[in-house]
Amino acid sequence: MNIALFDFDGTITENDTYTPFIHLSAPKWRRIVCTVLLFPVILMYKSKLLGGSRTRSIVSFFAFCGRNKKEIYQQGAAYAHTLDKHVMSQAYERLQWHKAQGDTIVIVSASLDAYLGPWCEKHQYHLICATLNTKGKRLTGMYKGGDCSGSEKARRVKLKFNLDLFDTVYAYGDTIEDKQMLALADFGFLNWQQIQQ
Repeated sequence: MNIALFDFDGTITENDTYTPFIHLSAPKWRRIVCTVLLFPVILMYKSKLLGGSRTRSIVSFFAFCGRNKKEIYQQGAAYAHTLDKHVMSQAYERLQWHKAQGDTIVIVSASLDAYLGPWCEKHQYHLICATLNTKGKRLTGMYKGGDCSGSEKARRVKLKFNLDLFDTVYAYGDTIEDKQMLALADFGFLNWQQIQQ
């Protein structure tokens, strides 16, 4: 039995899915306020002075703090139905190949459970991702357990799965945030090119 670990944005999908969901789920007034307040953060990110993990955490706080959990997750479920059209043909073929072999497929992503949960449930994939924290019926704007990128991806994979029980470990990613996860694999692919392990 094999296991296949897939990053989501830029690996399975042709583009980022996090930012469009922020725009979709945030009311207009919040988008305007956040655009003004977060301008320095976005500028620092684009200038490579601030990493993607920290940037996402800040943006998520401003976008979701105090929001109704049920509403956001309903929006996430609706958004999940649109994601298949953004799946790259190469990724689709590889996912189908693993599925045909009976491999365990795991999506390991810094994107949000609000929409990745329904998408993975539809396709019967396991999921490890950024999970929005709640307090009662409201979101806190924080992540439960922090952002799921870099070394955290590898840590969570090892926490959920005993990789020694699998014959072969495959891993697929597209950025430096996937480096530690790719290091877990017998066969690692960065931007669909096999890397030397």
